Amino acid sequence: MNEITSIWPDFLQQQTLAALPPAVAAQPSFFAPLPELGLIAVSGEDAASFLHTQLTNDVQNLTAAQARLAGYCSPKGRLQATFLMWKSGDNIFLQLPRELQAALQKRLQMFVMRAKAKLADATDTHAILGLAGNAAAAALAPWFPALPDAPYGKIDNQHGSLIRVADADGAPRYQWIASPETAIAAWPQLSGSLQALGAQAWRLSEIQAGIPQITLATQEQFVPQMVNFEVLGGVNFKKGCYPGQEIVARSQYLGKLKRRAVLASVQAVGIAAATEVFSSNDPEQPCGMIVNAEADSAHSSRCLLEIKLAALEGGGTVHLGSAHGAQLQFHALPYSIIDVTDSELSA
Repeated sequence: MNEITSIWPDFLQQQTLAALPPAVAAQPSFFAPLPELGLIAVSGEDAASFLHTQLTNDVQNLTAAQARLAGYCSPKGRLQATFLMWKSGDNIFLQLPRELQAALQKRLQMFVMRAKAKLADATDTHAILGLAGNAAAAALAPWFPALPDAPYGKIDNQHGSLIRVADADGAPRYQWIASPETAIAAWPQLSGSLQALGAQAWRLSEIQAGIPQITLATQEQFVPQMVNFEVLGGVNFKKGCYPGQEIVARSQYLGKLKRRAVLASVQAVGIAAATEVFSSNDPEQPCGMIVNAEADSAHSSRCLLEIKLAALEGGGTVHLGSAHGAQLQFHALPYSIIDVTDSELSA
C-alpha cells in the first residue's frame, strides 16, 4: 500500500469510534467509516453488457442517477455475493465485503474473454462512509445541498458519490463514496453534528433495514428468494441469462416459496453468520440459518435469518444453535413479502 492509499486506514487508526450508540439514544444519527467493504471498478465499452450477463439485476439500463442491488450466483443458483452497484463516470462499481472482493473479482475476470471490459480493485482509492438518522441530511448539506429523495437514488459531484440506501427504523440512510482526502477533510465537520461510530453500528442498521449481505461463511447457501432479494429489487426476472438464472426463475415460478428471511432478536452476542437455528417442533434438524447478526447491546443481538416458513407457522419456538439454545423473538420487517406471480412477471 503506497502513501496515497494508506492515508485513510492510517487516519482511521487515530480515531476513537464507539461500537454502539449510548442506550439512551433509541434512534441516533451517526456516521461510520466502512473500511471492511471492497470495491470492484468495471470499465470499458462492454462493461455494462458483460456484467448484465453475470449478475441478477439489469446493468444495461443502469443510469448515473441510481444504484441497485445485485447478486452473483453459482450455476446452481446460490448466491456467491450480494452487491450494491452504481455507475459513476466511466466505471460501474460493485461494492461487497472486502473479504470476498479479490476472489470474486478473479472469478468475474475469468468470464470477460473477448469483451472489452476491465476489472480493477478500487478499494484503497476510495473512502466509504455510512450516514444514518434524521440529522444525516443536514450534516451532508455542505457537500450535497440536494439529496437523493428516495432509496437507491444517487448524486455525483466534485465531492464524490452520495447514494441513499434503504431506510432503517423509519429514518434515511446514505453512503458517501469519496476520495480519502475528501473524507478526512469532512470528518471534523461531520463529527460536530453526528456521532462517529464504528462499522458495527452500520451493519446493525443494515439488519434493521432487512438488507442481506452474503459473507464468506454464507456463500452458496441461499438462492436469492431465501433472503428476500427479489423483494428488495435485487433480481430482474426479465433481463435474460446469467449464471444460475434457470434455477432462480424456477424457484420463483413453481409454487409458493417455502423459505424466507426474517428479522429477530436474541439474548446472545458474538453470533456468527451461518449459525443454524432449530424449531422446538422438530429439534433434530435445523430449520434455518443466520444470514447476518450484530449485537445491539452488551447482552443481545439483532439477526437477519433465513428460515422455513413452516417453522414460523407451526406454533413452536425457534432457538439459536440447538433446540436448547437461546430463544429467538421475531419482529416485523420494514417491507412486505409479496410473492411475484407468473402474470405479474409477464406483464
